[in-house]
Amino acid sequence: MNSRRIFIKQAAVAAAGAALIPGFACSPAPATASTKTVGLQLYTLRDLLPKDVKGVIEKVAKAGYKEVETYGYTAEAGFWGLDAKSFKALLEANGLKAPSGHFGLEEYIKSGDKELLKPLIAGAAELNMEYFTCPFLAEDLRTSLDDYKKIAGRLNEAAELAKQSGLQMAYHNHDFEFKKYGETTGYDILLQETNKDLIHFELDLYWVVRSGNDPLALFEKHPGRFVMWHVKDMDKTDNTKNTEVGSGKIDFKTIYKHAKQSGLKHLIVEQENFAIDPFDSIKKSFDYVDHELV
Repeated sequence: MNSRRIFIKQAAVAAAGAALIPGFACSPAPATASTKTVGLQLYTLRDLLPKDVKGVIEKVAKAGYKEVETYGYTAEAGFWGLDAKSFKALLEANGLKAPSGHFGLEEYIKSGDKELLKPLIAGAAELNMEYFTCPFLAEDLRTSLDDYKKIAGRLNEAAELAKQSGLQMAYHNHDFEFKKYGETTGYDILLQETNKDLIHFELDLYWVVRSGNDPLALFEKHPGRFVMWHVKDMDKTDNTKNTEVGSGKIDFKTIYKHAKQSGLKHLIVEQENFAIDPFDSIKKSFDYVDHELV
């Protein structure tokens, strides 16, 4: 599984989210976190990476990014044809680090077979990653609250194994986790039943807003758990599309005022569709985040 189908398999679209409501700006804002390093989820450049991994990485660094987040690693295919050691050398040559990677964990979650995790953890450890991140859950894995309780248990077990290699587990959301089951959601279960010391959350702000939820309410209820953010903006006219950060309708400035409460350590830009050249796009997003947020 060396392609990132995990993001291509979209969940059914919830009611289109609006921009963060102006009332949020009235909330008392904790001191801004001191995050200064801006990362890029490499899935943003998924159409270009397999053709020229070295050239793409060089252009990511040239745009100003200091971190990247990987996706799709397998021991057989490596990182777009490079083994972990060679890819690490490529990153280092361009002044880049990879604090997190997205790894396909669906077969492990289905079976509980920890042997499936070991080659993925080894790849993450070779890059000195901090976070071994679960990026997606197939629809058949998440049909009930009991399913989410099972997933939380599997993540706890994976986290114990990852810890042996110096890694912490993380979970990245879409919008389906916010589906209501009575008075609770799958995301509530994941937050409540995972080990706080070993499992953290990568909050995809676009999907939170698109699902109609409030990131600030999550920070208030679960302070310190959202150590990574995916920062991608919502098109002003079409909620199903992304646009360059700062060009859409999400109020990132207000959200970032609460970064310390969130526990933010790594801010990661991502974009899934383009109206302009992808490299111009990632540069525009970097400049906004670097000048206006961090």
